Amino acid sequence: MTQIVERLADIPNRYDALFCDLWGCLHNGVAPFPDAVSALQGFRQRGGAVILLTNAPRQRAVVERQLDAMGVPRDAWDAVATSGDSARAAMFTGAVGRKVWFMGEPRDRVVFDPMQIIDNPVAITPVPLAEAEGIVCTGPFDPFADPDTLRPQLLLAKTRGLPLLCANPDVVVDRGETRIWCAGAVAALYTAMGGQSFYFGKPYPPVYDLARLRLAALGRTVDDRRILAVGDGISTDIAGAMGEDLDSLFITGGLAAAETATSHQPAPDALADFLGRHMLSPTFAIGKLR
Repeated sequence: MTQIVERLADIPNRYDALFCDLWGCLHNGVAPFPDAVSALQGFRQRGGAVILLTNAPRQRAVVERQLDAMGVPRDAWDAVATSGDSARAAMFTGAVGRKVWFMGEPRDRVVFDPMQIIDNPVAITPVPLAEAEGIVCTGPFDPFADPDTLRPQLLLAKTRGLPLLCANPDVVVDRGETRIWCAGAVAALYTAMGGQSFYFGKPYPPVYDLARLRLAALGRTVDDRRILAVGDGISTDIAGAMGEDLDSLFITGGLAAAETATSHQPAPDALADFLGRHMLSPTFAIGKLR
């Protein structure tokens, strides 16, 4: 049964590392949450390690610069693992071909930047859809438009048998007070249309393997039983944690705030109903990370 806790520090001291989501937990896409920053700083001061595990479709260096610009202090985290790096590793080994059609916002073209850790990487060339062997999707072209507007291009891609590499399995996130569409929504639509989609990021195993590598690179050997996954995405953060057999802390005041009737804390009955409908059982729940 999921235990509702008041603060991260109230959880029994049996965890040595956190795999913590970013968007909806540590920041809202515009500014950091001060209480969340303090909670992570406190965890690290008690000897824990914090790996920021995010479905951002960009490499970790880009995410690190964004966190700096947003004002997230460096003493709140140790390392970053992104779905973008997981997806890029697959792309540079030719998972969806050498000539690819890019779908996403212009800023996300950094997905094509060289990746040094791949031996003998495949040369990737962005091309028009009509010339492509596959699709690299970091999100819709317009994150505010319904993904259904992309049906004409996706229908052509499906007819040509193009595989789609999804660099962010999130369906939606909240940017400030506005909900926007992510690559996961495009991939779900493409799959529903009969296309083939490959997902990289939570809840899929490769990004958790990457997070463990980031932890090991810190010189920390941590048993999975002593890792706590933190996130507000029931189908990504919590489903992924349970798939990896990791304990989890569900942030109910993010994407599921309405369904869990969260103000300061979730309403127990609403939370139980929500979790029952999703058939998932996080170890702990809290309104906001604090």
